[in-house]
Amino acid sequence: MEKTVNYEIADINLAELGAQRIAWAAKEMPVLLKIRERFAKEKPLTGVKMIACAHVTTETANLAITLKAGGVDCALIASNPLSTQDDVAASLVKHHDIAVYAMKGESTETYLKHVEIALDTKPQIIMDDGSDVVATIIKTRPEQVKDLIGVTEETTTGIVRLRAMEKDGVLTFPAIAVNDSQTKHLFDNRYGTGQSTLDGIIRATNVLLAGKNVVVVGYGWCGRGAAQRASGLGSDVYVTEVDPVRALEARMDGFKVLPMKEAAKIGDIFITVTGNRHVIDKEHFEVMRDGAMVCNSGHFDLELNLEALDEMSSNRASVRPFAEEFVRDPQKTKVQGSVIVLGEGRLINLAAAEGHPAAVMDMSFANQALAVEHLIKNQGKLENTLQVLPAEIDQEIASLKLTAMGISIDKLTPGMVEYMNSWTVGT
Repeated sequence: MEKTVNYEIADINLAELGAQRIAWAAKEMPVLLKIRERFAKEKPLTGVKMIACAHVTTETANLAITLKAGGVDCALIASNPLSTQDDVAASLVKHHDIAVYAMKGESTETYLKHVEIALDTKPQIIMDDGSDVVATIIKTRPEQVKDLIGVTEETTTGIVRLRAMEKDGVLTFPAIAVNDSQTKHLFDNRYGTGQSTLDGIIRATNVLLAGKNVVVVGYGWCGRGAAQRASGLGSDVYVTEVDPVRALEARMDGFKVLPMKEAAKIGDIFITVTGNRHVIDKEHFEVMRDGAMVCNSGHFDLELNLEALDEMSSNRASVRPFAEEFVRDPQKTKVQGSVIVLGEGRLINLAAAEGHPAAVMDMSFANQALAVEHLIKNQGKLENTLQVLPAEIDQEIASLKLTAMGISIDKLTPGMVEYMNSWTVGT
């Protein structure tokens, strides 16, 4: 295919390998492929310009190809410097003529440059992952905001930021909280993050998890998944929380719950999944065991206060790919020895592994594709608020997934429907 788009990637010669891996992922994404078939026939996205800020992986590639099949003009940029798969980026450019600006290991400066390049396309829809692009257009390009049909957001962190925008009165366009769809957070966050986080830790360290004390910081859906998978591999799991309901749930699920100050003293491996900043802070690094490993599966790398860890250390060095040892200075800390930081404190499942399995991203990206279609079909009709996709879209995605898995379920009988919709029929 003759390339007509601009791009900035690591190596276009990696395209053939990328194409093989994209095709492999597609085998596990039947729902998205069904949507792609319909999009190719109906072209519901024709003429619309959009930005997708996402992890440039094989699964995201299948989403980008689906969106293009629907007629959209899309520019794809990386949402994380360590999650880009360079061969995938090359294939999207070479084989699908999609403008990609992403390279594994890119600097913050390069990332910000790519955000500006993407915004120069004057998008009508922004598909964001952390709300950086949305925040940028509001703060630095207010003249372009009026052209937005709407935005979609897939992360808990990004939704927190969008809620803050709405509260401050700067959300002047519809925003779809894709993460709040049941077929997203109940599956992607729990099963996807749970499995891929442990996969990233194992690839980065090759440690045996059985018998280790694993501390999961935050018991949202991602924390639930990580705790369950770590427990399944034989770890003793401890949970720290600030929400009393979630803390109670973690205890009822069989995990020990305690404050971070106490957990810091006994943990062998720490996993942060809160979406907040400095949930592992200086006071926690000061009391960790020698050789304790810390990693993050929240969207941004601010969950670990690595600046504080660096300041209290006399030396830091790479000991394995995606594993850096910080040797604490005994003059500055209460405990001697080292702390190992995995994946630079960024998303460990994407930094050291391949992210979520395609089978679970199938539903997440089906939500994204249908969210874009929903915004376009309802242009001018939706309120300028943060909102969830209609329940019938969730039901459609779940039904398609069940069909692809060869699973049949029951249907309500007319008598059941009548009973559920009547107040006059009693016991």
